[in-house]
Amino acid sequence: MATKRSVSTLKEGDLKGKRVFVRVDLNVPLDDNSKITDDTRIRAAVPTIKYLTGYGAKVILASHLGRPKGVTPKYSLKPLVPRLTELLGVDVKMANDSIGEEVEKLVASLPEGGVLL
Repeated sequence: MATKRSVSTLKEGDLKGKRVFVRVDLNVPLDDNSKITDDTRIRAAVPTIKYLTGYGAKVILASHLGRPKGVTPKYSLKPLVPRLTELLGVDVKMANDSIGEEVEKLVASLPEGGVLL
């Protein structure tokens, strides 16, 4: 049976070049112009994401905004990309869906230390 491990026990040998799927709580409030009004939850996720990318992981972030019923532009994560990019210091890529050929191509092209939302 595998031993339970935390993120801080993972090192370069465990992470370099590996895809790491991270479920993050990025459900931040946005104003009527889709501008973030409180980035506390984004900032809380940054240390973990930086730790993983710092060891060369290809980080795939999964989150949601609000409680969408299907695909709703109002609940898109796209407004979060510039803030994530700024805080992480890497160009965060955005997938338009969570499954499918487009997503597979984005994941395959992700460099070591890259981030896909």
